[in-house]
Amino acid sequence: YIIVDGEWAAHIASPASVGGKNTQSVYIRLREDLGAHCEKARAAGAEIVEEPIDRFYGERQYRARDPEGHVWTFTQTVRIVPKEEAERLSGLRIEGWHR
Repeated sequence: YIIVDGEWAAHIASPASVGGKNTQSVYIRLREDLGAHCEKARAAGAEIVEEPIDRFYGERQYRARDPEGHVWTFTQTVRIVPKEEAERLSGLRIEGWHR
């Protein structure tokens, strides 16, 4: 499970108290139906800051801001991309490709 808490100690900050800046990066991998997950998050009150989009590296992703201001990235693998294709599409040299 994941716990996202409010400010409960001096060393903890929420985005609201630091000018709206994101205070962490949270990536959640879904096994299926990212689109339905996005709609459920929207219906629950999340602000969708990036609609579902397919990335060159084989992931479909969306980003949502929760009521505390934290941004969450939800991702689902939709295709396996070989390292050479990812390098060509990104224009970058990639080390340690995991696929």
